[in-house]
Amino acid sequence: MKGILSFLVFFLVFTSQAQQQPTEKLKVGLVLSGGGAKGLAHIGALKVLDSLGVKIDYIAGTSMGAVIGSLYASGYSGKELDSIFSNVNFDDIISDNLPRASKTFYERENSEKYAIFIPFNDFKIQLPSALSRGQNVFNLLSKLTLHVSGVTNFEQLPIPFFCIATDVETGAPVVLDKGSLPQAVAASGAFPTLFQPVIIDSQTLIDGGVANNYPIDELKAKGMDVIIGVDVQDDLAKKEALKSAPEILLQINNYRTIRDMKVKSKKTDVYIKPDIKGFSVISFNDGEQIVERGRIAALQLADKLKEIARNQSSSKRNLPKVPETDSISIKNIRVIGNDTYTRAYVLGKLKLKTQEKVSYHQFNKGVNNLVATNNFDSFLYQFKPSDDGYDLVANVKESEVTTHLKLGLHYDDLYKSAALINVSQKRVLFNNDVASLDLVLGDNIRYNFDYYIDKGFYWSIGLKSRYNAFHKSISASLLLDESELITTGLNKIEIELSDITNQFYLQTLFRKDLSLILGVEYKNLQITSETVIDIVDPDTDETTYENSDFVSVFGKLKFDTYDNKYFPNEGFLFDGDMHLFLSSSDFNNNFAQFSFAKANIGYALSFSDKFSIQIRSEGGFRVGDDSNNSMSFALGGYGNNFINNFISFYGYDYVSIIGDSFVKSSLNLDYELVKNHHINLSANYANVADKLFESGNWLTAPTYSGYALGYAFETIFGPVEAKYSWSPETGKSKWFFNMGFWF
Repeated sequence: MKGILSFLVFFLVFTSQAQQQPTEKLKVGLVLSGGGAKGLAHIGALKVLDSLGVKIDYIAGTSMGAVIGSLYASGYSGKELDSIFSNVNFDDIISDNLPRASKTFYERENSEKYAIFIPFNDFKIQLPSALSRGQNVFNLLSKLTLHVSGVTNFEQLPIPFFCIATDVETGAPVVLDKGSLPQAVAASGAFPTLFQPVIIDSQTLIDGGVANNYPIDELKAKGMDVIIGVDVQDDLAKKEALKSAPEILLQINNYRTIRDMKVKSKKTDVYIKPDIKGFSVISFNDGEQIVERGRIAALQLADKLKEIARNQSSSKRNLPKVPETDSISIKNIRVIGNDTYTRAYVLGKLKLKTQEKVSYHQFNKGVNNLVATNNFDSFLYQFKPSDDGYDLVANVKESEVTTHLKLGLHYDDLYKSAALINVSQKRVLFNNDVASLDLVLGDNIRYNFDYYIDKGFYWSIGLKSRYNAFHKSISASLLLDESELITTGLNKIEIELSDITNQFYLQTLFRKDLSLILGVEYKNLQITSETVIDIVDPDTDETTYENSDFVSVFGKLKFDTYDNKYFPNEGFLFDGDMHLFLSSSDFNNNFAQFSFAKANIGYALSFSDKFSIQIRSEGGFRVGDDSNNSMSFALGGYGNNFINNFISFYGYDYVSIIGDSFVKSSLNLDYELVKNHHINLSANYANVADKLFESGNWLTAPTYSGYALGYAFETIFGPVEAKYSWSPETGKSKWFFNMGFWF
């Protein structure tokens, strides 16, 4: 009996000591599910694992779980990931928003005039495969994993890793554990319709969550003893919440994943399920709260996690410290996939040369320059360690689409309602040309045709034809001389104005935001009115004040570094224009050669993320004896893309203040209440008169002033604005309304 008791005591003591000794061979795997923005909860869970000393031997992830998992496997701690993602602008990342500075003047016009872009080939509309190319996601992943760019077998990462994608042709899950880490993770997170598919080894891959959103079985097969899982998948929504097509499609996809999780959750030794109700796959603005939900969920299982840590090896795993990436030494450059566009063109846009050290910021700007051309469907690249730097392997996929249908909507108080239809065609005659036709339908039919042969920083060649028309009550002094004003007693005249302008020009770029244009112009200007009876022909229904053809030469210099055309927070603008009118058909028999020059200078700066100020000065003068007032400067109204010498001025209606010279200054204070919602306060002052600069009156106190209080909302169709303006000189107020991009 004593022998049995002694044996039991010995057994209990031995097993107790054995349990307290760390097990060297205990392998711990971590599986992270997909879930879009809800996947940020993974970061909170990782912070807890780090704090409790749990060491991960293998990581598997899908979609957002692949993003977080790959970075953790690369050596980042949970705390470092929290810091990284709290500073990411997810709106720019997801929408592939490119800085305005990355775009040429032509590319800026595209993004600031058209709301909808539709590929259009062989007379068939081809809807894009996704809303975003995912380029900004790839750029971010490439930067964050630069220190492990030489690793092509993901088992050799600081923590072994693999992720799951879906073969779009077969629907089968694909395990990605080799190759380019950023490319593999981008494929795993290529959410259908949001990000375009990623091609790897001839397979077209989309989000892994479509086939396997929680790859626990694949992770167990790696020899893991214990599995920790973080699941941020949705539960099934109630019918009341299913009100849109995306919500219904997401619900359909969740049928399978939720059914699978009933089995997979039971296979998970430590199953962490954060409470992410109320958040969606795009709730990135709630990132801080989502991370905290992940931390709370992991802490609720702290006892189990501590037990795992106690049973692991006591030696601390040495993960390499992730170096701060501020520059890249490029040794050699290889370009793959280019056919239409030369290697020199690609490198010119990237602004890269071999054997050159560049900052990562500069490299990223070059990538943006290339992508902004829209000549490429994708631009994927790899950095391969070479000596003391990297070889860059750039893989471009040229766009096969050369024709686009573009649409826009607009309303303002001058041109009224308008619908814009554009057809643009690249490579019409040459590889580097583009033809574009705008047709504006609405209260005033207009058109704009452009043909441009782009030679970059060499002299490019352009043709432009533009037709504008509107009817408006304007100041009579634009059309009548002083004696006629006295005779008729008119202050206002209701006019019909039409303008056809054709230009041939040469343009050179000194940099993307600095251009010089020299050209020749033909203009037909017609102005008629039914307000005044024609003295010469009393039986006619209208009086013609102008119907002349003008020929001129012109030069334009433009420097524009504004970060936003409509709501700039920083940057500088100079826009100068000089015309010399050589001849005219001279409808009014009073033409003499004349010229005018005008310039617009602006400066924008911000005092915080919400508050910015814009200061602008404008001026212009006419030289010559031509007595035709139709080309005089005319101030009043609010708008962009005005023709001839019409100038905006708060407090007055359109074309209210007339003179052959003017100076104007303005100040605009803008405060962004919440994202995309602006309150602005504006003031402008001007002196306008004939021979203003000769008399010296431009230096005196301003004769005209106006103020405006406005509200603006940024939409995909452009800004929606309402401005209440007032002038102390007239004592009158006026509302201005605008909807959509100006064109």
